[in-house]
Amino acid sequence: MFQNIALVIHPDRSEARAFALHAADWFAARGIRCAELNARTEGDFSTDLILSFGGDGTFLIGARYAMALHVPLMGINFGTVGFLTEEEPEQLDSALEAILNGRTYIEERSLLRAEDVRHGREHLALNDVVITRGGYARLIRVECTVNGEQYGVFTADGMIAATPTGSTGYSLSAGGPIVEPGMNCITLTPVCAHSLAQCPCIVSGSSRISFRLQPDRRQTAELQIDGLNMGTLEAGDEIRVTGADEKIRLLRIRPYHFFSLLNQKLTEWGSRHD
Repeated sequence: MFQNIALVIHPDRSEARAFALHAADWFAARGIRCAELNARTEGDFSTDLILSFGGDGTFLIGARYAMALHVPLMGINFGTVGFLTEEEPEQLDSALEAILNGRTYIEERSLLRAEDVRHGREHLALNDVVITRGGYARLIRVECTVNGEQYGVFTADGMIAATPTGSTGYSLSAGGPIVEPGMNCITLTPVCAHSLAQCPCIVSGSSRISFRLQPDRRQTAELQIDGLNMGTLEAGDEIRVTGADEKIRLLRIRPYHFFSLLNQKLTEWGSRHD
């Protein structure tokens, strides 16, 4: 049984905070330590499980902590779509009971490892690694190679390397395919490429991918990992991406029916935009 549980809470949603505080009180009454995890507390925090209260963005923040602390993660959905989260707020008490009584199981999801060559930094990503023009006014030119072979030089708003988990995120919005989460692959998706001949591509999860900001023009871009800006790239900079050896562990309380969830969430998302 979990003895220490960390909460990651959407900072601007009062309903999410109210439900999180309810969960903290519920666990405390049963002798389980429960506290909020954020930038102020992460340095001296020990936990067995992370619960996120928010949408997929909050879940991805929780995922960064879960990957660093090597603990499972579960999300309570207060977002607009919620592909990643496990439960809706109205089922919170039953979810807490399941966690307390051990009626859960672990699902592992694949990650990407991205290396920023010039800065000597590495990052893990649950959803995606993105090279984007950000605030740069012009389209950027990015060379993409796979296992040393050129896939293309893309003049575009950016390039996305997505896990199967991330295929329903930014990559989907940019025209990428939906990929079943158990697949061992990486999706490469150009963002608004200035050519109809340049389309998404699915490669093996063990592929060695390189994104290189072309040095033949003055340009800058941003590196984003799971939606978080990791810094500015300059012409000639290279980002190397491949499947990571590590996995993230997601706590489940019921079987994960991907296509049923997909149909439900896409229908909900579409109805909000009708």
